[in-house]
Amino acid sequence: MFLHLRTRASGALSDLSAAPALPSGTDSGKRVPLLVSRSAWARPAAAVFVVGWGANMFASLLHAYPHLSRTRADGLFGAYALGLVPALLIAARVSDRVGRRRALLAALLLSALGSAMLLLSGGAFGTVLIGRILIGVSAGAAFGPGTAWIKELSDTAQTPGVGARRAAVALTAGFAAGPLFSGAVVQWLPSPEITSYLVHIALVASALPLVFRTPETARRQIGPDTRRTAAGRRSGGYLTSRQFLAAVLPTAPWVFGAATVSFTALPALVSLGDFGAVGSGIVAATTLATGIVVQPWAGRLARRSPAAPFRTGMTAAIVGMLLAALTAGTGSVILLFTAAVVLGSAYGILLVSGLRLVESLAPPQHATTAIAVFYSLAYAGFAFPVLVQALSSLWNPVPVLVAGAVLATAAMATTLIAWPRARRSPNGTPPGAPPTPAPRAAGSPDRPSEPSTP
Repeated sequence: MFLHLRTRASGALSDLSAAPALPSGTDSGKRVPLLVSRSAWARPAAAVFVVGWGANMFASLLHAYPHLSRTRADGLFGAYALGLVPALLIAARVSDRVGRRRALLAALLLSALGSAMLLLSGGAFGTVLIGRILIGVSAGAAFGPGTAWIKELSDTAQTPGVGARRAAVALTAGFAAGPLFSGAVVQWLPSPEITSYLVHIALVASALPLVFRTPETARRQIGPDTRRTAAGRRSGGYLTSRQFLAAVLPTAPWVFGAATVSFTALPALVSLGDFGAVGSGIVAATTLATGIVVQPWAGRLARRSPAAPFRTGMTAAIVGMLLAALTAGTGSVILLFTAAVVLGSAYGILLVSGLRLVESLAPPQHATTAIAVFYSLAYAGFAFPVLVQALSSLWNPVPVLVAGAVLATAAMATTLIAWPRARRSPNGTPPGAPPTPAPRAAGSPDRPSEPSTP
């Protein structure tokens, strides 16, 4: 579907740019319009923001269900991963076939349906559980296709990698704004378990027309693709590459593991007095806002070395877990917010770096699936606060959090396998570099008559 742009006589071209290259394998007859608005990526980003808002606002709404035990409450918070992970993997392929627009519209409607079920649950555990799983399905249906859509509308030869950062910022901003707003509602407004969900449903309604107006970038494929080659069938080989197994696989769970320990586990271990609900929202916003702020830094680290952002992010996770242990031992609110900043840094650096790496490893036509796999691994971190809560009931939480720092250290150590330190050969060239050709004798028949262009 072509996007009709209304231009003005003065400065019309300033809002237009060449459309990004389509993923490999895209049908030429279903191309993106030759010209799209530079801000077109912001529309799917708004949808990802709204879905992220609905997914994470429950972090503060836990205070609206005082009849639930802490273990049950943490379980409900993480339960949406039960719907999210399979939806991520399914939606990735579906959006490649039916288009990003249809996939994201369905995700928004499911997000509203999940909030409506939570609104009508009356606090019943079973109904809240089903609502949270529906929210998870909507998140899985949105984050993979939404990230791919933002990337396809953003990345050009002049701005590679900007799409991954924009998608990460949209997701993180939604994650931060949801609990901050719902925390204020729980703290100061009546019927928070109704008001918060109504606001989210209204946000979904406002995002739907934005998605309708966004140009499609995915091909429409009817029936099996007979053009797939043997190389295409083996395109999942990136999942067994050394960098994926030694860098992405062990560090991805710390994306949301670091974040959820900060804004779910720690507020339960530190007394926030009469401001527990809004305090939890501020902790969540601090964690995730830090994640947004550090993402440009992650890009600069990646330009220095592909290993640098992963090692920096895991170092922040290690320090953050040690600070979390100190926070649990002292009950200090100052240490709580310090740990939130450090763990938020780990979240932001590992999120954008992981997205960029899996996109670079996977063939372009399988980028959506690669993103879905990464998010599936990252969401395993939602089990971290449940484990911390369960183990803290058996042991003191301080050694439990220190053990988490040990696990983070092991994950960082695997990056040494992904990017081993280069050793130089006696002639000073790194291993694997092409040998320097020996100079040819003058008059040699193989000598080119003109210098070759590198």
